[in-house]
Amino acid sequence: MLRTIGIRRSIISSVFSRSIQTSSFTPETVLQTISGYSNDWSKALDFFHWVEQTHEFRHTEATYNATIDVLGKFFEFGLVWDLVSRMKTPDHITFRILFKRYAAARLVKEAIDAFHRSEEFRLKDRRCFCILIDALCEHRHVIEAEEICLGKDAIFEPDTQIYNMLLRGWFKMQWWRRCWDFWERMDKDGVQKDLHSYSIYMHILLKSGKPCKTIKVYKVIKKKGFILDTVAYNIVVQAVGMANGADDSIKMFMEMTELGVRPNNVTFNIVIKSLCYWGRFAEAYGFLHQMGRGDRPAPDVITYHSFFQYLNRPKEVLQLFEKMLQSGCRPKMDTYVMLLKKFGKWGFLRPVFHIWNVMQEQGSCPDGFAYNAFIDALIQKGMIDLARKYDQEMLLKGLSAKPRKILGTINPLLTDPHERSLA
Repeated sequence: MLRTIGIRRSIISSVFSRSIQTSSFTPETVLQTISGYSNDWSKALDFFHWVEQTHEFRHTEATYNATIDVLGKFFEFGLVWDLVSRMKTPDHITFRILFKRYAAARLVKEAIDAFHRSEEFRLKDRRCFCILIDALCEHRHVIEAEEICLGKDAIFEPDTQIYNMLLRGWFKMQWWRRCWDFWERMDKDGVQKDLHSYSIYMHILLKSGKPCKTIKVYKVIKKKGFILDTVAYNIVVQAVGMANGADDSIKMFMEMTELGVRPNNVTFNIVIKSLCYWGRFAEAYGFLHQMGRGDRPAPDVITYHSFFQYLNRPKEVLQLFEKMLQSGCRPKMDTYVMLLKKFGKWGFLRPVFHIWNVMQEQGSCPDGFAYNAFIDALIQKGMIDLARKYDQEMLLKGLSAKPRKILGTINPLLTDPHERSLA
């Protein structure tokens, strides 16, 4: 047994020594490496222990939290609590991660138990409670959250912040009638609605297909004397674009800047996506070139997604992808999946291999969606043996492959439509 453990440690040390520059480890490099293993919890944990034991690295709260996040993503909650117990001072961020992962796994009781357990670390306070409610609402457990907050056994007196989180929870559920009923209940319960309340309600109206009503609420807010912030304006910029087109989005963008409200990435992304949707790529590139200049925010991954979604020239997509990498904007797994599917659909295999290789060079472990997109592209071009190799590889990693007759694989574990939301 001891010999087996020794061999495993030797293999782990050899793997990490080859793949990582080991001359010096900083919290930033360790954090980046752990994040790179976000789709392989065993590698993330092995690296966590290896860098500590082999290089005497002292883990920070951030590196602990990152590892806890990866473990929680794969429901390894026993290992999660081992690390929490090892931490000198777990903080509210640690419990935010715990609540998020329990809620994503639909383990509501366990999330509530974790809140009570936070008392062991002197963290059981109103802030921790709000973090719990936020996590439950974010992952569509608003019925349970409402009972905890507004039921007879409520732990804390509900205030505007808690009502706002519950309203947002109903929004996440997309139960529009319940949203409107809860909005009226806030008035009945004497809740002092703030700008955040109205922003959530405008978002509800917008997402339920009522951009014109969203604009009406915007006018009501202005009459009430609220000074709109960037978040509120972002919703209005999107609403006028949906109701009247990209030109009105640009006008609202100009209005907010003239009033001294600084646009953020979301603002730019809304305008860019609207322009791309209507095929006005030259103007969209104009907004892209404004980003990162002066006090303007730099483009983020969503900015590039807006272009990738609508561009239909393979060469232009590849050039923009290279520009994205050169700018230091790190692609997300969604980026790789989007591009693998796009080039696969177009029948261009060389860019597919390029995207796959870049993903690995960037230290990102492919998830089930990336594997399936890559395998589909290989099958489309008749590369059956190679497709079968990657199909077997993803199954060995515990990822759910699509059942494919051509590969002779029938996998009963069909991809869960909610699987991606757990990440």
